[in-house]
Formats: sequence, structure tokens, C-alpha cells
Amino acid sequence: MKLQDHSASLSEVNQSVDTTVVHKSGWRKILAFFGPAYLVSVGYMDPGNWATDLAGGSKYGYTLLWVLLMSNLMALLLQSLSARLGIVRGRDLAQANRETYPAPVNFVLYILAEIAIAATDLAEVLGMAIGIQLLTGLPLMWGVGLTVLDTFLLLLLQRYGIRKMEAFIITLVAIVGISFFVELVLARPPMGEVVTGFIPSLPDDTALYIAIGIIGATVMPHNLYLHSALVQTRKIKKTNEGIRHALKINFLDTTIALNLAFFVNAAILILAATVFYKAGHTEIADLHEAHRMLEPLLGTRLAPILFAVALIAAGQSSTVTGTLAGQIVMEGYLRLRINPWLRRLITRLVAIIPALIVIWVSGEEKIGQLLVFSQVLLSLQLGFAVIPLIHFVSDKHTMGAFAIKPIVKAGAWLISTVLVYLNIRMVWSEASEFISGNNPWWIDGLIILVGLAFISLLVITIIYPWLSRYRMERSARMHPTKVTLGSLEAPSYKRIAMALDFSQNDEKIIANALAQGRPDTEYILIHIVESASARYFGKEADDFETRKDQEQLDTYLALLAGRNINAKGVLGYRHRAKEIVRIVKAHDADLLVLGGHGHKGIKDWIYGETVNYVRHYVHIPVLVVQ
Repeated sequence: MKLQDHSASLSEVNQSVDTTVVHKSGWRKILAFFGPAYLVSVGYMDPGNWATDLAGGSKYGYTLLWVLLMSNLMALLLQSLSARLGIVRGRDLAQANRETYPAPVNFVLYILAEIAIAATDLAEVLGMAIGIQLLTGLPLMWGVGLTVLDTFLLLLLQRYGIRKMEAFIITLVAIVGISFFVELVLARPPMGEVVTGFIPSLPDDTALYIAIGIIGATVMPHNLYLHSALVQTRKIKKTNEGIRHALKINFLDTTIALNLAFFVNAAILILAATVFYKAGHTEIADLHEAHRMLEPLLGTRLAPILFAVALIAAGQSSTVTGTLAGQIVMEGYLRLRINPWLRRLITRLVAIIPALIVIWVSGEEKIGQLLVFSQVLLSLQLGFAVIPLIHFVSDKHTMGAFAIKPIVKAGAWLISTVLVYLNIRMVWSEASEFISGNNPWWIDGLIILVGLAFISLLVITIIYPWLSRYRMERSARMHPTKVTLGSLEAPSYKRIAMALDFSQNDEKIIANALAQGRPDTEYILIHIVESASARYFGKEADDFETRKDQEQLDTYLALLAGRNINAKGVLGYRHRAKEIVRIVKAHDADLLVLGGHGHKGIKDWIYGETVNYVRHYVHIPVLVVQ
């Protein structure tokens, strides 16, 4: 874990895809931009959407299709605003919030964003576990436990770059889309009745609850953080023309991706309405029951198999984007970076624990309700992501000519108002019903206090940017008004340490170390003995490898002495990286030179990540020779 010093969002892949290459044809240039919106779109078809779509379709038929269409239009506008923020300002939403709001408000916004990501991951855990159970018959408890393993899948994907990750996600999205296209062909819904579902109506309060769940499952707060960072993986021309072109192509990318997501969501709701509602099964929000009834109602074994496969693909694709969003939120708000696998593991455990508790206490039949609740919880966080986003893309001081136009601003504020109103209405309805019961006074008081805090934070989020100027001095990427480079005197190193592995790479390491020194510099040659006995006995070991390593070190020292170079050698034992750090500190070295061998993927686990570890624990310059 470390404080994040890099100013760029997702710094390891920032501007890693070059869209400015001159020799690319028109289509290849456009395709270079495509990708970020597809990673975002998986959040619009994750297992949480399935539960709300199934609930809406089975209980109200095609009636709530208009909610899906409305939420898709909302998502299209909001995601395009998120992409605009990233392209124009080079900020993700978390970074922009940190620069704008006071520290206490930012901390609460960070906690809410983490809750939203945990709720998203809860839906992914349950969806994948149910998919595994439906396909293999494995108990749900085991399926939930197995979802921890996708931590390693994400780590492997990140090793191969953003384009390979995008290709993986697009493949999973294609599996989901094709599966539901086949399901619709099998169900043969009456299109005349389907069209009537686009006429707005809410039959009762339960329909409102499900509608809010659908909106929460479709317009997801973590996607706004994610999109503003992912568009920055594209290197663009920082001219007005280049930015305008990037905005245009990204809007096209977003439109295509989100319409595909809308097709999947609509397909699930239409399938539920055609198969379940028509047959009188109006209370199906449970994925198990939906899977079980597809075969007898559609008359083919293929339908439930496709359902399970699509569910696994949807859950797996969502896990990748959820972790990326978590990284963006943590780095943007806290400037804190932790290893991706640790971040993924923590997020997954936070989701697994409530899932296991619900399964243990209430049984598998309550999983559907838990999925719907997770999506309603997501909807409650929306205002705290949408409102700051609208402020940022409306500000002419920071966005310049690319600030959104008044009509777009009006549409965005209208969407925000609708979302906040629906959330407050739902919370008021649920809280009023609960408070009217025979509860202890302190429970009712706590509920009222939380409600007031919720409204107060909304007010602060809305008003603060209008009352206070943007505090640009807090930006990690803003340059100071007066820049001085000082005298720029070259450093003089008295003791230079070099880590050697007794291979052909040593010559380069020694040459680079000598290039940094002066005639009076002392050089410290370090080698770590890694034999089995040396690992166990340390410096007390006197095995063959230890003796040979000492001889090799003495040979190096003799060759350097022949050139009048002052050097001494030190052998280390056991843990390679820790020993290098210990020896560097013990000999008070002021520069360290070591080799980077370019290991990737699984080789890092086998051979270790020496450079990455050492540079975090020595407080001197480190020169890595590739």
C-alpha cells in the first residue's frame, strides 16, 4: 500500500492507446477509440439487472419497458458527460471531486462510492454463484466461495494491457447478447403487446420500488467514475479539433455500447413477461425459479443452459470493471494505491460476507430479494455522483469551449432531479412504514438522523460548487503559478550500491553504476545467495553455492581494483528483495542500481517482483537497468 503520487487516472494504462498515428486509415482511427464504453456497458447488464428485470417482467408484463428505455437515455447522457470530463479536463470524477469539495464531504462521498461498488460486487457474486450452480449443480455456498478466484483473472488481464482487457470483456458481452437473442427467438413475444410497454405508467408502489431498482441497476454510480478514467487510456491530440473529434467518436462508442446493453435488459424483461407473466407466474424475481421454469414453458433444454451461461458471463465481465472502478475511487479520493489483487480480494470479501450470511440464515430463497435490494442501494448513491458531474462539465472556467450547452445542462439537471425525487420518495415511504411500528425511540431517532444527514449531504453537494470557487491548488495535476528549477546541481554520490545476479546482465549494471559515480565514490556489490541451505541457515550456511558466489564476488572486486575502483562486496541471504533493502540501508548507500528483467504475468509470482518491492522501501534514488 502506498500514497499515490501519479497524477494520471489509471496511470499504468493512461494514454497507452495511441489514436494520433498518422498512417492509420479512417476506420482504424475510429476503432482505436472504441472500447471504454463496452467496459462501462457491462455494468448495465450485470446480474443485478437480471433480478430487477425479471421482477418487473413477471409481475407487470411489458408495463415497465418504458422505465428501461428512460434509464437507458439517462445513462447515455450521463455517460457521455462522464467521458467529456475525462477527455477535456484529463480528470476522473473522483479526482475532480477531491479538487472541489471540502475534505469531510469528500470522505463521505468516498464512503458512499465504496458502498456502491460493494453493492455492485454483491450482485456479481450472487449472479456468478447462481450461474455456476444452475450449470453444474454445485451448492450455492461453494459457488460464492469460488468467486474469490476471479481475483487472479483480473491480475492476469491487467498484465496484458487495456486493449486485451477490452477484447475479453467484449467477448463476454457478445456471449450474453447472443444467448438472449436465441432466448427471444424461442419465446416469440407478440411485438404488438411489447410496444405498449413503452407508454409510461406505474400501477402501484411496488412497481415504483421495482422501477427505482431498474434505474439503480441501469444508471450505476461507479460507471460514472469508471468512464471518466477509461477514456484517458486513449492518447489524443490536445487541440480543439482533436478534443472535438475524440468527443464525437466516444459519443458514438457510448451510443452503440449502451444500446446493446438496453437490448439485453429489454430481452430479459420481455422474456419474463412472455414466459412467466403470460403463464400466471407473477412473483418471479428469483434466478433459480426463472431458470427452472424456462424449460417446461419454452419446451427446450437449450433455454436454461443459455440462461446460466449468460449469467456467468455477465457476472464475470462485471467483476473486472467493478475492481477498476474501485481503484479509480480509492486513488482519486485518497491518493492511495494498493495492489490490484489485494483491492479485488477486499472488495470481493466485502460482498461475499453478506451473501454467505443471508444464505446461512434465511436460505437460498432470499437471494432474489437481496439482489433487488442491492440495486435499490445503488440507486440511492446516484445523486452523489451525478450532481458533481453536472457541475464539472458545466463549468466554463475549467471546460472552456467544451462546457455543455444550456439545453444539455437542463436535461442533465432534470434527470438528476427525477433520480433524487424518486430516491427520497422511496426512502420516505419505507422509513415512514418502519417508524410507525413499535420500535425503541433510539431506533426511530437514528433513522430520522440518517435521513436528515442524507438530505443535508445532497444540499451541500448541489450548492457548494456554486458558493465556492474551485480550489485548484489542491489538484495533483495543476502546476504552481511560479515555477523555479533551482540551481540544478548534479548530485554527487559517495556510495553506490549495485545488486548483481552473476549473469550476463551484470556488465550493464556495473557500467551504469560507474557512470553515476566519481573518482572518490565507493561501490558496494550485492549478491543474494538463494540456495536451500542459505535460505534456512542464512549467513551460517557454508554450502557449495555460497562458496562459489563468494568466489564470483571476489573476482568482480579484483577486476574493479585493477581499474583503481574502490569497491567492496556483500552477500545476502534468504529473501532477495528484503536483503537488498537491508544491505543498502546498513551501508548508507545513496544510490542503488539493479536490473529489471521484464517478467510478466505468472513469472512475477514465480520469480518475485524485486524492483517493485525494493523501490518502496529504500529512500534513495533507484536506477533500474533493463
